[in-house]
Amino acid sequence: MSHIVTIQFTKAGKMYDFDAGLLELAKGDHVVVETERGVGVGQLVKPPVEMEAGATGSLTLVKRKATAEDMATVERISQKEQEAYRFCVNRIIERSMPMKLVKVEYQFDSSKAVFFFTADGRVDFRDLVKDLAHSFHTRIEMRQIGVRDEAKMTGGIGICGRELCCSSFLREFQPVSVKMAKEQNLALNPNKISGQCGRLLCCLDYEYETYCCLRKNFPKSGKRVRTVNAVGVVDKVNILTGNITLKLDDNKIIVIKRDEILGDGAPVTAPIAAAPPVAPRAPQRTRERRPEQRRKQEKTSLESYTQAESAAKIAPTPPARQETTLAAAPTDTPKTGQPRKKHRSRKHGSRKPSGDTPTPSSGA
Repeated sequence: MSHIVTIQFTKAGKMYDFDAGLLELAKGDHVVVETERGVGVGQLVKPPVEMEAGATGSLTLVKRKATAEDMATVERISQKEQEAYRFCVNRIIERSMPMKLVKVEYQFDSSKAVFFFTADGRVDFRDLVKDLAHSFHTRIEMRQIGVRDEAKMTGGIGICGRELCCSSFLREFQPVSVKMAKEQNLALNPNKISGQCGRLLCCLDYEYETYCCLRKNFPKSGKRVRTVNAVGVVDKVNILTGNITLKLDDNKIIVIKRDEILGDGAPVTAPIAAAPPVAPRAPQRTRERRPEQRRKQEKTSLESYTQAESAAKIAPTPPARQETTLAAAPTDTPKTGQPRKKHRSRKHGSRKPSGDTPTPSSGA
C-alpha cells in the first residue's frame, strides 16, 4: 500500500499528488519535494490516503519533512525576493519599459529566480535580464502572465468586502460570460460586475445553474397570464422572493405569487370604435384567376363569337354599289328558281351581284 499526499506550494495554488512513502505526515505539515522546476517546499492540504501500488502510477517521492532550518531558509528566500522585486522595478522605470512587474519567486536552493510581469504586447527585456543576472548571480527567467493571474498573486479586497476568491480559495479560473449576469437580473454596469482584474466577477458562475433551474418554474417576461382577479403581462420576475410583477391592460401594476397564476391569458382585442376609419379603396382587378373561372370565361367568349358570326350571315346585306364598267357586268342571266353556288374563297360580307339587276347599256 502507498500513502498519497496532496501538496500545494502557494496559497490557493494548484495541488499536486506525491508519494509519501514511509513518512508519517498529517494535514498542514510542510515537506521538501523535487519538482520539474527544482527543489521546493510545499504544504499538505489533505491527509494521506492509502492506495494500491499499481493504482498510483509513477509518483515522485517526498524527500523529507521540513525542519526548522528549512523554514528559516524559506524566510531568507522571501527577503531576497523582496530585494529582487525592488531592484527590478527600478530598472524597469529607468529603461521606460512597457511592462509591470508582479512578483518574484526564488527556488528553494536559490538556483533560479522567476520574474512574473504583465504587458500589453511583446517586450524586449534582454538588457534587463543582463542587469538582473549580473546583480544576483543566478539563473533569471522572465514569465508573462495575464491580469487574472496578477490579481491572484497580488491579492486584495473585492467589492463584496471579502478577500478575492482567486487569492483565497479559487484554484482554477472558470469562463464567465455576460449571459450569467443577465440570467441573475443584475445591472450590466461594468463597475459592478467587474473584479479587481478588470474582468467579469468569478462569483457570477457560482449561482448560475441554480438560477437556470429555478427560472423554469416561472413564466417568461412579456408572457400574458391570468389569475383569479386579473389578467396581465409579466413585467418582472424575482426568483429569490418568488414575486411576479404584472402589468394589467389599464397600465396598473400588481405583484402576485407564483401559485396565484392559473394559466395563460387571452389576447387583447382592441374595440371597433377605437379603430381609425379606413378610406374605401377602388376594387382592384385580380391578376390570377382560378382554372375553372378561366375555362368558363374562355367558353363564354367562344360562344358569343360563334353567335355573332352566325347572326352576321343570316342578316340581309345592302346591295353593293354598281360599277359603270362593262367588264364588271355579267354576260349571262342566271335562271330564276335555282340556288346560286357559294364560293368559300370569298371573304365575309362580299356578295355576287344578283341577276335581277339591269345591266346598263353602253349607249346610256
